[in-house]
Amino acid sequence: MANDINSVVLVGRLTRDMELKYLNSGTAVGRFSLAVNRTKRSGDAREEEVSFFDVTVWGRQGEVLNNYLSKGRQVCVSGELRQSRWEQDGQSRSRIEIVANSIQLLGGNSGSSGQSERGSYNNSNGGYQRNQAQAPSDVKPQSNSSFPGPEQFDDDIPF
Repeated sequence: MANDINSVVLVGRLTRDMELKYLNSGTAVGRFSLAVNRTKRSGDAREEEVSFFDVTVWGRQGEVLNNYLSKGRQVCVSGELRQSRWEQDGQSRSRIEIVANSIQLLGGNSGSSGQSERGSYNNSNGGYQRNQAQAPSDVKPQSNSSFPGPEQFDDDIPF
């Protein structure tokens, strides 16, 4: 018997700030919506098509990312699909959402001050790693004069 796979990876922008709530048990639950654009060809013209996805973030991951996930932020979400089913007014209803396992911050906020911030939160290692696209102004790159420059290599790269 083959193993089933339920995995999804999306890159898109938040359509609203993440909403963080707490269950009675004290567990944090964060929810946001992600817009993913794709270009499709319609005859000779190209059209933008937007798909919207609901994303749920559980526990410490939601608490940590709450300060970073705001409207317009570009993120990469890796997770799994979950379907909720219920009955309303005699009709069966269902909804599919993405439960995030890992979220990576890409670029800056749409309203950021120009400094790009990158980072990621992964449930498997339980920690947020923040990377700055620009080095702090007090850190100077060190040159290593013993490293040969590209003009000192005589090999041609075949690609």
